[in-house]
Amino acid sequence: MAHWLIKSEPATWSWAMQVEAGVKGTFWNGVRNHSAKLNLMAMKLGEEAFFYHSNEGKEIVGIVKVIKTYYPDPSDPTGKFGMCDFAAVKPLKTPVTLEAIKADVRLKDMVLVNNSRLSVQPVSDAEWKHICKLGGVS
Repeated sequence: MAHWLIKSEPATWSWAMQVEAGVKGTFWNGVRNHSAKLNLMAMKLGEEAFFYHSNEGKEIVGIVKVIKTYYPDPSDPTGKFGMCDFAAVKPLKTPVTLEAIKADVRLKDMVLVNNSRLSVQPVSDAEWKHICKLGGVS
């Protein structure tokens, strides 16, 4: 199974809000970038993603899982973009900051380091394991 990272501004949708959504989870709409769209389209049921607070905090704070695969985003008037649904799995015991990720040579090739603006991005197995270790989860 693949691993992912999804980004949200905490003032708009925070980890706490994601947790409040419970097991029924919530949709991840508003993506308007074709690379991010392709990543959403590639997601499979049950795959996990890091939940990253962008702009404020700039840190990975939790893990979510895909509970509904790609479908049309009704907030897109063009009909070109879609969304997936996610449910919270668990928080990281220690949030992993962008600063720490950039400083870690083992994460130098991570998309978050090299294309930090992309809102939905893949995470390699090695990156996933290392960030989980840094965050105190397994």
